[in-house]
Amino acid sequence: MDIKPLDRADLRHENGLDAQRLLPWPALNAPFEGSWCVIRPGTASTAHAHHEYEIFIALAGTAVLDSQGQRRPFVAGDIVHFPPHVEHRVINEGETDFEMYSVWWDQDMARRFLTRDGQDGPA
Repeated sequence: MDIKPLDRADLRHENGLDAQRLLPWPALNAPFEGSWCVIRPGTASTAHAHHEYEIFIALAGTAVLDSQGQRRPFVAGDIVHFPPHVEHRVINEGETDFEMYSVWWDQDMARRFLTRDGQDGPA
């Protein structure tokens, strides 16, 4: 077992939120990347779109998801999926931190994982 602890005192501010990336982590061989994210009260992540698939897992607090002209509540326990090239952002209109985990992946990440894992693809 290898645990990578969250360092709340040293979160990096990027994309309008505070985060700790899952990688690099030499012990982990995964076909995805991820990040612990905190959106402070009265702030929002930067609206963006990218080529990767992405899911957000809401862990604590309440927020609003803003994507493609829709605004939806996003609360602890919820999971949302964004296909590639769909703009999205998370807005914290509350008075406490909103915490979530973001996981993203694409075909290149999957191929690199299969190569590292000794599998070149389907048999």
